[in-house]
Parts: sequence; C-alpha cells; structure tokens
Amino acid sequence: MKRSKIVLLVSFLAITSIVNGQDYAFKVMAVKGVNEVKSGDTWTAIKAFAVLKSGDELRISDNSYLGLMHNSGKPVELVKPGPYKVAEIAASISGGASVLNKYTDFILSSNSAEAKKNRLSATGAVHRGLNDIKVYLPENQYSGIYNDDAVINWEAKSKGPYIVSFKNMFDEELKSVETPETTISIKLTDPSFANETAVLVEVKSKADLKSKSEQHLIKHLSPAERERVKGSLQEISNEVTAPTALNKFIMAGFYEENKLYIDAITMYEQAIKLAPDVPTYKEAYDEFLLRNKFKTPN
Repeated sequence: MKRSKIVLLVSFLAITSIVNGQDYAFKVMAVKGVNEVKSGDTWTAIKAFAVLKSGDELRISDNSYLGLMHNSGKPVELVKPGPYKVAEIAASISGGASVLNKYTDFILSSNSAEAKKNRLSATGAVHRGLNDIKVYLPENQYSGIYNDDAVINWEAKSKGPYIVSFKNMFDEELKSVETPETTISIKLTDPSFANETAVLVEVKSKADLKSKSEQHLIKHLSPAERERVKGSLQEISNEVTAPTALNKFIMAGFYEENKLYIDAITMYEQAIKLAPDVPTYKEAYDEFLLRNKFKTPN
C-alpha cells in the first residue's frame, strides 16, 4: 500500500511538472527596442529569455524586434509595431509540436544568470599559451565541421594586416590569405582543399611573422558522424528553413549542443548579419565564446 502511494505521488509530481513546464505561450529569445508586456494590470519591459503567457498583451514600438519561441517549438519574429495579444499570436501558429524546444531550452540555460555566474566562478580555465594572436576555434577534439562554410575570427596584440595560412596534415601550404581584418570566411569546397579531409589554420602578423597563433584543426566529419548529425537535422529542418536571424540563432544552439562549435560560430555570424541591430544575438555569441573558452574575459 505504501509503495502504491509513493508511485501515485511520483506520477502526480511528474504530471504537475509537465503542466507547469507548459504554463507559458512563448519564450522570448531575442529583443530589440522598447517593448512592453502587460501581465495582469502592470506594463513592464520585455527582457530576453523571459516567458509570455496566453493572457498577456504586448506593445511593440517602432524599429523594434521580438524573437519568440512558441511552446510547440515554432519560432516567430515580430517586427511590426503595434499592440498584440499573445493568445492571438499563438492562435496563428499551425502544425504540431516540434523538437526545437530541446535546443531552445539549451540556449536559455546556457545564457541564464546562473550559467553566467557559474562561468565567472569556474576555476581551471584553459589557457592556450601566450600567443600574440588567439584564434576563436576549438581544441582539436572538437574540430569537426558538418557544413562547408567556416568563419575564422581572432584577437591580436599585433597590428594587421594578417596572413592566414592553411596547410595539410604534412604541414604543406595549401592556401594563404592576406587580410587587414581579424576575420575571414572560407569554404571547404575551395579547390585548394579538394583532396583534404582536414586542414590546419594559422594566423600571423605580416609586419612581424614571429607574432602568430597556435595551429588549429578544421576537419570533415566521418561518414558515420555525418549521418548522425544529418538525422538530427532532419527532425528540425522544416521549422528553420527560412533565413531569419532567429532560425540561425536556434541552429547555433543545435550545433553547440552537438559539439560542432565551428558550425555554431558560422550560425551566430549569420544571425548577427541578418539582424545586426539586435543586441541579444551579439551578447549570446560573446557568451558562447566565453563559456567555451575560445576567448578570455577582458
């Protein structure tokens, strides 16, 4: 009898947890401008990573933006000013539940105040030597890439222009690029890399060739790894086909959770390019670089 009561209690708590977990209409993924929400009788500013309930009302000002995720896992962007009722926005969303909520929750938890507090208090951070140039790429064990596009960024004590060298695993140079910027984009479909499954990347100062970064690896996934990622992508691809900043942000979360950090960087870069004036995406990108120790706090 006692065991039956315990089982019933556990079941009740589980059901309650599920209901409470859905006690919202939308999660706020990104914010720009002056936007307000009315819950009850009070109007307050809408903040990134907050939740909106069905009975809430919104006021979106001119030149503002809201990136929302419905509780079914459907992304929505609001860019037109005016009053909105959350229930009406929710009613306009069709289709069944999506697995995107999994990646939404990952993004929210990664950018929570608690996560930032834990990062700031963490000890034993990885420092990759005292190189004058630090490239924002992962350690070699996480150097796999699913897509063909990669964005390479770095910070440097030395001034540009910079020379970015790409070598094969025998340390033979495949390609060299000079740039005055601290970022370049490459395609692994470039003929220079056609016969390579992996390339080594190094950045140097043209004025002082001794001022250089460590070498970093970028490699294609193995066929088995690629099929695994492809299968997971197929589960969400219909929901994120539109080239919106919010969709790119969600995809960044997908790739980060799958430890495909180079792909995640590309998605963050694309999100910011699509919505350069939305601070949430830039702040989340910076937090991504910090928590994964690609860059160190200033």
